[in-house]
Amino acid sequence: MADDADAADTQLGQPTARDESFSPGRPGPPQRPGLRLPLTAALLIVAALAALVGWLGFGANESHQGAQQREVLLQAARQGALNLTTISYTEVDADIKRILDSSTGAFYDDFQKRSQPFVEVVKQAQSKSRGTITQAGLESLQPDSAQALVAVAVTTSNAGAPEQQPRAWRMRVSVQMIGDTAKVSNVEFVA
Repeated sequence: MADDADAADTQLGQPTARDESFSPGRPGPPQRPGLRLPLTAALLIVAALAALVGWLGFGANESHQGAQQREVLLQAARQGALNLTTISYTEVDADIKRILDSSTGAFYDDFQKRSQPFVEVVKQAQSKSRGTITQAGLESLQPDSAQALVAVAVTTSNAGAPEQQPRAWRMRVSVQMIGDTAKVSNVEFVA
């Protein structure tokens, strides 16, 4: 009779004492708690590493862009100093245009106003000057402008006079970003 009861229980879907794999009142098979903790820790480590790599990549990109910006501003200051110190009476109109094309703001306006008398003096004296940058560096830097100190050796000659020894000039050149281009916004000669 006991066999009949076990058979009836099995037929109704009820487990018997011999079949302990399922019991409606008990949870399923025991889980391994030792696997969940390492898996969670590994996922957290991967997420932390991904965040660190992203942050370092962003910082490197910002640093690279900042270095490029500094180089653009310094190069504009160097070129501005060369433009101002390399002028020949045979090409003075092109030299003046080059200076104006690389200038902006009040410096542009002032140089444009004084350019015609300057051209006449250069042509009359048959003057030639050639500048060579000896040193240059940024003195201060803002997001879209900078001041650079530029040292220039300038050789000049006039009609009927021998070429002079190079003179050392130092300039404080202010440059400003206008769109993607850096232009000279002010020049001061310093001792």
